Amino acid sequence: MELLRECEHPLTANEIIAMLGIDVRPREVYNHLEHIAKTVRRLSKNTEVLLMKPPTCRRCGYVFKDIKKPRKPSRCPKCRSEWIEPPAFKIARAK
Repeated sequence: MELLRECEHPLTANEIIAMLGIDVRPREVYNHLEHIAKTVRRLSKNTEVLLMKPPTCRRCGYVFKDIKKPRKPSRCPKCRSEWIEPPAFKIARAK
C-alpha cells in the first residue's frame, strides 16, 4: 500500500511486481489490489481510495470503462486486438 501511496504515477501490475521484487503473476496482484482497495477505504475512514486508470486498446483507443474488478482484458470488444494497455493503480485522497 505504501508503494501505491508514494508513487508519482499510477503503476501497472508488472511495475508493482518489478518494484517489490516478488515472484507472482499479474493475476495474483489484481486479486490483492481488490483487498487493498477495501482496506485503504476502511483504514482511512473513506479519506483515501485506490484509483484505477482503466485498460486501453493500443490499436483503436477503446477505453474499458465498465470494468468493476482490476484486471487486464484479453481482447478489445471493438477491434478484437489483443494489444491492450493494462490498468494502472494509485492510492490518493478521496475527493
